[in-house]
Amino acid sequence: MHTQPNVTKKVFNWLSVAFFVYLMLVAVGTVSSGFKLFSGGSEGAKEIFEFATNPFVALLMGALATALVQSSSTVTSVIVGLVAGGLPLGIAIPMIMGANIGTTITNTIVSFGHIRDKEEFRRAFSASTVHDFFNLIAVLIFLPLELAFGLLEKLASALAHLFIGDADLSMKSMNFMKPLISPGVDLAKSVLGFFEGKTLGMGLVILGIGLILISVTLLGKILKKVMVGRAKDILHRAIGRGPIAGITSGALVTVMVQSSSTTTSLMIPLAGNGMFTTKQIYPFTLGANIGTTITALLAATAISGPTALVALTISLVHVLFNLLAVLVIYGLPFLRELPIKAAEKLAQIGTKNKSLALGYVLSVFFLIPGFMVLAVR
Repeated sequence: MHTQPNVTKKVFNWLSVAFFVYLMLVAVGTVSSGFKLFSGGSEGAKEIFEFATNPFVALLMGALATALVQSSSTVTSVIVGLVAGGLPLGIAIPMIMGANIGTTITNTIVSFGHIRDKEEFRRAFSASTVHDFFNLIAVLIFLPLELAFGLLEKLASALAHLFIGDADLSMKSMNFMKPLISPGVDLAKSVLGFFEGKTLGMGLVILGIGLILISVTLLGKILKKVMVGRAKDILHRAIGRGPIAGITSGALVTVMVQSSSTTTSLMIPLAGNGMFTTKQIYPFTLGANIGTTITALLAATAISGPTALVALTISLVHVLFNLLAVLVIYGLPFLRELPIKAAEKLAQIGTKNKSLALGYVLSVFFLIPGFMVLAVR
């Protein structure tokens, strides 16, 4: 009796997933088109983002933007669109790193749900902030390497050339996504048809960012409905099976639900209730970092033509940054324990003084980045 409605609901959910993936691709294409119009190409883009030529400002902008929208997937998709529109990679790469820092705010906020019970809050806050410290250490290691040697840009560029190549039968010349998303981008332009020139460009960028925010948020909600039950099963089965299983399952769950915030937030109540320790949850956090890079890769497929290579390069920077961070920080024993020790120490301080815990969240994610960006501007 109930089978038919369930089947219809499942079909509707998966059609909705397909629609919101398509909407996200159209939105990324819209941001790219709008930014090209607004900036007048890469030279104009350099002028517009002159204030962010300082990589630390770009890093803070990425962190602040992600903390505000609580979605690194949204911010990295916007960055892919902006790079395709002319945003220099030297600015975009620190922004991607900043997005990694900003995304950790969601599970830290979830930990405040346990604030009434001291012991629960200590466990939950520790399990949530291990993500913060891991990403901060990753930036401390890889941002100087990037500034000194262009490590991630060179590696990502080499990989992008392998995937796209320079031959005529490449993504650049085939433009296989263009016929799919062009009608959507054209519709966005016609909606804003009363604007022209740079005003139209800015309108398209704002509309595109809004559509990315809507599509990624709703896509995440639908995938949560469809996948969270399975995601929880994977998490429960993998805990205790060692770090490789933890990292793999964290990545898999994040790809399934298209949100590292969801993956990490699923684990915080389990830690708060004492079912799992910060050390057991740590590998899932690393896997979530890797899994969240799928969104930027997907966004890069929306870009065709001459800028396809640079769009793929910035999305691969995101993948490499998270993969190498796991290999270096978790792979080296003397670095592996640092995020756990720092998170547990902060949790002890935060438990004794709840206002300090709240102050940590507000200052690290909002006040410090906000003031520094304003000061430099």
